[in-house]
Amino acid sequence: MGANASSAGPHGVVVIDKPAGWTSHDVVAKSRGVIGTRKVGHSGTLDPDATGVLVLGVGHATRLLRFLTELPKRYEGEIVLGTETTTLDAAGEITAIYDMSAVTDDQVRAAADSLTGDLMQVPPMVSAIKIDGKRLHELAREGKEVDRPPRPVRVDRFDVESVEGARGVWRCVVDCSSGTYIRSLAADLGTALGGGAHLRSLRRTSVGGFTLDDAGTIESPTLLPISTAVQHLDSAIVDDDTAVLVGHGRVLPLEQLGVSGVGPWAVLGEDGLLLAVYESHPQGGKPTVVIPR
Repeated sequence: MGANASSAGPHGVVVIDKPAGWTSHDVVAKSRGVIGTRKVGHSGTLDPDATGVLVLGVGHATRLLRFLTELPKRYEGEIVLGTETTTLDAAGEITAIYDMSAVTDDQVRAAADSLTGDLMQVPPMVSAIKIDGKRLHELAREGKEVDRPPRPVRVDRFDVESVEGARGVWRCVVDCSSGTYIRSLAADLGTALGGGAHLRSLRRTSVGGFTLDDAGTIESPTLLPISTAVQHLDSAIVDDDTAVLVGHGRVLPLEQLGVSGVGPWAVLGEDGLLLAVYESHPQGGKPTVVIPR
């Protein structure tokens, strides 16, 4: 391999509008061929039946995916009151049916409001979370159900609106933290109303600042600059002399970087290109990722 092979392109961020029926891994595998590099990864799984924003890192940007994983998300979906399923969505088998015809619009909205803020959420059995080294969906396929410790999540918005002409179906918009399961939120809404519910459709409309307006298709992706992977971080522009030190991975005083606080910080050259991501260190700032020039 030549000396510059590791820096050979392409590098950047690709936003895909994932179609239904594709796993996130399927999208990555296909994108490797379309983009022309093995170095492609995604920043957060979408269920196969779900559609919408899936953010990919390409080349050097794969090293920045961890800064994208924790970004807040927005979803739109439809919740069906009155039926519970094995998977908490329409893909599963019905496990219980409830008569929820007496539930009022005000009760549904109040229940949705009660499911906002900081919550402890039990993840669904059909999910990629590992318990004792095994993924939950693998255990579910074996017919096993195990205790799942609830995990802290945050729901900043849970708006619901009844779908005209479809009794018991509610359209929802959810703004939430990374790691929130909308399927579980739908099921919890049904429980809060004294019955059950499942999620009928799900579309992710944004991941942080990335929206459907940024999204291309799997067949014709648009490569965004590598710096967009950390556009949500505080940033600093350094002079050419400091840029050389940054490129060598040096720990530098925060004053020299022109930053303050706890970080992390995106450090850019005078040409606007991303040089590194720095985080706080007892001696100032230390690079956790350095982007080869």
